[in-house]
Amino acid sequence: MKQITPIPTYESFKKNVQEMAFVKQAPFMEVPDTKESIEQSLKDFGIKNYTINDDLSVDVDGDVNLDGELKEIGRIPLKFGKVSGDFYCSDNNKLTTLEGAPKEVGGSFRCDYNKLTTLEFAPKSVGGNFVCDGNKLTTLEGAPKEVGGSFRCDYNKLTTLEGAPKSVGGNFWCDYNKLTSLEFSPKTVGGNFWCDYNKLTTLEGAPKSVGADFVCDYNKLTSLEFAPKTVGGNFNCHRNTSRFTADDVKAVSKVSGKIHV
Repeated sequence: MKQITPIPTYESFKKNVQEMAFVKQAPFMEVPDTKESIEQSLKDFGIKNYTINDDLSVDVDGDVNLDGELKEIGRIPLKFGKVSGDFYCSDNNKLTTLEGAPKEVGGSFRCDYNKLTTLEFAPKSVGGNFVCDGNKLTTLEGAPKEVGGSFRCDYNKLTTLEGAPKSVGGNFWCDYNKLTSLEFSPKTVGGNFWCDYNKLTTLEGAPKSVGADFVCDYNKLTSLEFAPKTVGGNFNCHRNTSRFTADDVKAVSKVSGKIHV
């Protein structure tokens, strides 16, 4: 009797597709440990203008874009040293560590929308923006001490700003977290400072000076004590436990823009 091959079920078809995807990613699963294997990985990821150092770290004269490329790997597949341009490793839904990230980035560093719980192994120096929003961070320990551009850590699970940069040249966004105070905030912020949609009961620790807007809406504030002394843009403080007035703001801060209460 002729044997009839059963029609594949949706579950078996899905399993085959997943196995094929795994096999496709297999060459990158092992950490390259020779110059030849590193060169092959760099070629696979389209990275050019590189130098492989004696310790097998990789310097890149230009940009590195690994956005969405590490979804099956769950890690940065090489050990980077210096990257003169931008380094992006965003939108990788299994990335839980920054191990392998460059020590220095001349441009911007982005690791947003991953599953990071720590910034350990983050670059020590970033000339442009540092973007780590949309993760599961509870602290900023491991972040660079100075950022030339903006620093984004919004949409995390931060309960403290410990580890935040001391100085930020652009904007600082820590909104949509679980902060109850601004202790460990940057001392100076050249652009906007947004700390709205948290659980702040005090502004203690806020920067002394903010170059653009200061936004502390949607918190649990009953006092504006410790607000920045100077605000170069607007001052927003509506939707708090206490309803503040423009005079309350003027009593603690010199505001160049508009006051929104």
